[in-house]
Amino acid sequence: MIEADQRFDTRDALGPHGVTLFFTSDAPSEPHGYRLHTAYRLFLASPESNNLPRLLADLVQVAASNIARAVASRHRWHPLGPDGSMVNGGDTNLPPGAAYVGVGVSTLDSEVGSWYQVARSLREPAATGRYRSAWDLRGQCYVLLTDGTALHIDRNPHARLGDEGIRSTKTLDADRPAHWHNPHADLCERGDYTIREVWRQLAALHDTLTTYLCGGGQLA
Repeated sequence: MIEADQRFDTRDALGPHGVTLFFTSDAPSEPHGYRLHTAYRLFLASPESNNLPRLLADLVQVAASNIARAVASRHRWHPLGPDGSMVNGGDTNLPPGAAYVGVGVSTLDSEVGSWYQVARSLREPAATGRYRSAWDLRGQCYVLLTDGTALHIDRNPHARLGDEGIRSTKTLDADRPAHWHNPHADLCERGDYTIREVWRQLAALHDTLTTYLCGGGQLA
C-alpha cells in the first residue's frame, strides 16, 4: 500500500494487486511450535496486472509451465527460485524443511473504487481541507490454505469498533465447539462475478502449487 502510494503516477508505478505465498517451518520455541514465512510478488502497473482474475490465471500458467519443465528435466522446482521464481520480495530464503501452507492475494481496489481512483483522491484535499494518507484507504485480501480454510480480510481503518473485517470458512478460535454454525462456510461462492472469478483463479493456483509441493513433486 505504502509502496504503491509512493510510486503512484511514476514510471515504476505498481499495480493494485500483490500475491503472497505462505510457508511454515518447525520452531519449538514459538508459542504454536512453528514460524510463518511469507514471500510476495508485486507487479508494475499494466493492463494485465490491473485485472486480478487475469493476473491470477497467468500465474497458474506460469506455475504449471515451471512444473512441467522441472518434471521433464527431473529437477525440483520451487516457487521461490532460484530458477523460475514467482516472487520478488519477502522471505525468499526458507529454512530446511519449510512447507507450503497457502497462497493469498491482496488488492487495493475496494468498494470505494479502484486503486487508481482512490489514490488520485489522496492528491486532493478533502472537504475538511486536510489531505488523507494511504492509511485512510481500504484494502482486501483473499487467502486459501492447505487445510481447506478460505479467508477474506477487509482492512477498513474506519470500521466500527469490534468489526475486525475477517471472514473465514473455518473457525479461527481453537476453543470454539465443533458444531458451531459458521455463517461464512460458503464464502468462496459469494459476491459478484469478478469476486467469484478471483476465488476460482486463486483456487487453481493454490491447487497447482499444493499438488506439486505437497503431493510428491508432480501434477496429477
